[in-house]
Amino acid sequence: MTHYAIDLTLKPTTFDLWHVCLAATAALLALTLIVVLISVILGMRRCRRTLPMVAPAPVVSEPEVRIVEKIVEVEKVVQAPAPEPVILKETTPDAALQLLGLLQKEARFIDFIKEDVAVFSDADIGAAARVVHQGCVKAINDHFTLAPVSQDNEGSRVTLAPGFDAAAFRLTGNIVGQPPFNGTLVHKGWQVTDMRLPKLTEGHKARIIAAAEVEL
Repeated sequence: MTHYAIDLTLKPTTFDLWHVCLAATAALLALTLIVVLISVILGMRRCRRTLPMVAPAPVVSEPEVRIVEKIVEVEKVVQAPAPEPVILKETTPDAALQLLGLLQKEARFIDFIKEDVAVFSDADIGAAARVVHQGCVKAINDHFTLAPVSQDNEGSRVTLAPGFDAAAFRLTGNIVGQPPFNGTLVHKGWQVTDMRLPKLTEGHKARIIAAAEVEL
C-alpha cells in the first residue's frame, strides 16, 4: 500500500480558475456584509432623531390630587346658569284708554293736567285739586280694589327672606350681598286685587277720551 506524504506548509505559487472564483465570492460576501451593517447603523441613528422627547409625567401626591378635585367641584358649583330669554308681552291700549276716559268723566282729570296753573293763585289751584281728587277717588274705588303690598307700617324695620318677590319689593340704598335683607319700609306699595272695568261695545273708539261738546 502506497502512502502519500502531504506537506501542509507548502503554499501554492499559482492560482487556477477555481481559486479565483472562490476569492471573488468571499470578497463579495464581505462587501455585502459591510453594506448591510452600515445601513442598519444609519437607520438606527435616523430613528433616534425622529422620535419625540416625551417628558416624564409629573408625580402628584394624593393630597394635591384631592385639592385639584375640590377646585374643580367648586368651579362647577359657581358656574352661573345661562340667562333665560326675556319674553316681551304685547299690551293692548284699550284698558289704559278706558281708564283715562273714566278719570276724565268723574274728575275732569285731563282738563286739570292740561291747564296752565301758573296763572292761577294757590287758593284757586287748591279748590280745583279738591274737586279732581274727589272725582279720582270715586273712579278708582268704583272700578278697582286696591290693597297694600306690605302689611307692615311705613318706617318700621322689615326683613326680606331669600326668594322674595323682586317685582313686589324694590330695593334702594346700599345693596350688598345676598338675602336676607334688613331695611326700613319707606313705602308700603299698592297692588290691584280686583278690577271691574265696563265692557266696550263693538265699534267703540277708545282713543276718544272725552267727546267734544257742542251746545245747540
